[in-house]
Amino acid sequence: MDKLFKLKENGTNVKTEVLAGVTTFMTMAYIVALNPNLLTGFGANGGQGLWNAVFLATVISSGVGTICMAFLANKPFAMSSGMGLNSFFAVVVANIVGLTGASYLESYQAGMIIILVEGIVFIILSAYNIREKIVEAIPLGVRLAISPAIGLMLLNIGLGSNAGIYSETGGPFFVMRDFFGALTAKSAADLMGSGYGPMVLTVVTMFVGLFLIVILDIKKVRGCVLIGMLGASVLYWICDFLFLGQNPFASLQGASFLPPFQDMVENTFFKFNGAVFVKIGWFTVITLIITFCMIDMFDTIGTLVGTASRANMIDEKGNMPKMKEALLSDAIGTCVGAVTGTSTITTFVESASGVEAGGRTGLTALTTGLLFLACMFIAPLAAVIPAAATSSALIYVGIVMLSGFKKVDLDDRFQLVPAAIMLIAMPISGSIGHAIGLGLISYTVMKVCTGKAKDVSVVTYVISALFLVKFFLAV
Repeated sequence: MDKLFKLKENGTNVKTEVLAGVTTFMTMAYIVALNPNLLTGFGANGGQGLWNAVFLATVISSGVGTICMAFLANKPFAMSSGMGLNSFFAVVVANIVGLTGASYLESYQAGMIIILVEGIVFIILSAYNIREKIVEAIPLGVRLAISPAIGLMLLNIGLGSNAGIYSETGGPFFVMRDFFGALTAKSAADLMGSGYGPMVLTVVTMFVGLFLIVILDIKKVRGCVLIGMLGASVLYWICDFLFLGQNPFASLQGASFLPPFQDMVENTFFKFNGAVFVKIGWFTVITLIITFCMIDMFDTIGTLVGTASRANMIDEKGNMPKMKEALLSDAIGTCVGAVTGTSTITTFVESASGVEAGGRTGLTALTTGLLFLACMFIAPLAAVIPAAATSSALIYVGIVMLSGFKKVDLDDRFQLVPAAIMLIAMPISGSIGHAIGLGLISYTVMKVCTGKAKDVSVVTYVISALFLVKFFLAV
């Protein structure tokens, strides 16, 4: 293991790497069920067969892509179907249905061609170092701001939207908006109805888990994030049973642990519907491919640079060694996803939880990747981890990543302004790529308008222009 992943050289060991890999997986496990839900309308579109197919495609492509990251780049980053990109793809499929009159399944199969083309394009760009050159062209100030901006995004996910509560009065109800945002406890209870009890349990679990992680971290306990998540989960299960009268393991009753391979073969495995695809129109197809490429490229770049910065994996120029191999792994994952039946695969920001747990090499990624593949057989077990426990880890990692802002030169307006815009844009938009785009546009405009246009690279001009087109011309 040491020779394969260079553990001693990176100041780590097998135990730490495996724990870090498990930590990353636990913070990402939600995607196993959420992705097929989003892509099939919780099974309403395409039927249970398509849901099962997308579920298998999700765990297989996540596992393969993450294992590629382990062996090609030797980095502790994990990947899966990108959030935001999967929702966008679901909208695209619905539009294909309206445009062509085809069924949802046929339109889904046509949409997979777009994802496959995107993956192939990225493999070519990665092989010829084009994506790596794009990373190097991003101004230092923008790169330095990515890590703290991701930190705020994680805080927003953990405190804002990771643990939504539903009840007979509606939903989802969220911790910061509906619980802490309420004028009084009574007004919150009236708003949420029977959901108020689960909300209180969610808040208590979230903060108990958070402070357990913090205390263990201060005491230098290895695996503090994982221990905190497990402790929060146990608290949630006990209270859910004692005070809310719920069986936290009810989802395991009657659950099938056999992979639905037949559903994937019948619905999505190498099922590319060319007849429906040609009806979409070439202009629409090209603009969709460009849109997917831009969002995926900068989401991945942002996650890699931001997380690597936190783990001290970047050099003095802000570049990460083996960036080419990391980006190539992402592209391979996307191609595998298209072939098996899921939307764009991208590096997940939740990888930061594994990095914070001590993960420094590909052994962390290998552990996470194998756990994803194991989900083909143990998926029901992932469902019993409460979202509130996951939030504890995301909040903690988000807080820690904020420390990266100290690297930004606050007296340099060319660093401060793009950084400040990214800090607010990333958590609000929910897109790493869009926030980087706004940062690049603001940097370019400031340089041009102050007579320093020559300081801006040609690549930065091109990227800024592409983002302007995307934002204002709906491309």
